[in-house]
Amino acid sequence: MKKFLSLTTMGAMLFLAACGNQPAPTAGNDAAPAEKVVKIGITQIVEHPSLDEGRKGFLAALKDAGYEEGKNLKVDVQIAQGDMNNNITIAQKLVNDKNDLILAIATPSAQAAAKAAQDIPVVFTAVTDPLGAKLVSQVDKPGSNVTGMSDTHPDGIKSTIGAIKQFFPEAKKVGLIYNSGEQNSVYNIESAKKAITSLGMEAVDATAATSSEVQQAAESLVGRVDAIAYFKDNTVASALEAVIQVANQNKLPFFAGDADSVKRGVFAGSGVEEFDIGYKAGEMAIEILKGKNPGDISVGFPDKTDLYINLKAAKDAGIEVTEEMKKNAIIIE
Repeated sequence: MKKFLSLTTMGAMLFLAACGNQPAPTAGNDAAPAEKVVKIGITQIVEHPSLDEGRKGFLAALKDAGYEEGKNLKVDVQIAQGDMNNNITIAQKLVNDKNDLILAIATPSAQAAAKAAQDIPVVFTAVTDPLGAKLVSQVDKPGSNVTGMSDTHPDGIKSTIGAIKQFFPEAKKVGLIYNSGEQNSVYNIESAKKAITSLGMEAVDATAATSSEVQQAAESLVGRVDAIAYFKDNTVASALEAVIQVANQNKLPFFAGDADSVKRGVFAGSGVEEFDIGYKAGEMAIEILKGKNPGDISVGFPDKTDLYINLKAAKDAGIEVTEEMKKNAIIIE
């Protein structure tokens, strides 16, 4: 019996020793596969707060869904600085870099990206008229590799022009500052002129081809109009403070077609917050990254528009804000 136990014990010891001498499993054999890093290229026509907010909203949606830069997400942000040649070059670069998805911010960037990226999903935001810009052939399930969010509510421009007439009943002429080379601006200005005419007022144009011409365009309206307005024109937005200064110095009410401009110092306007639009574009991107065909995702539009009033801007322009004005407005202190 003792002999049997000794042999048994010795065998067990030899077995354990043999096991101990086996090479440890390598990480490559048994470790979980590394998480895929998603590559997203972002093209933005120019840098100004409204478009920047759209980009922030998009990235916030990705973060909320678990995509983190430096972990499972790589983001390449490219700004064209308003240069159309740069805009085209950037779009091609993002395609050549084999990004998994491209976010295009504003109409010119979206047009360049849609043309360059035939096989890469393109999601746009801060686009006024996706159909007019020929980004999609239809808004309901467009069927291509391009979809996204428009930032224009059907009643937004009419609401802003209506506020001009409501707040300043004696106003007869409204100055419109814009870049006639921006397709989105041409669309918005046509809508604004219809709304102005329908309320018995007259539109006065002041165009600027570059941001350096914006102040001169604003100054050209002094003494000729009773109020100034602009509607998401990227050229004007990039030099917005110059228009605000001219308006305040000459006690001209300045209106805009978006919330972010009012936050920057424009007196009032009806519109949406670009952060929210960008966030919804981010939610579309998440669906695509999870395997959904972009052509099966309908183009989105804001479901509401709000009136914003900036009280400090009103004071700077010498405007008395009445309780009636405040009644249905979001107030910015």
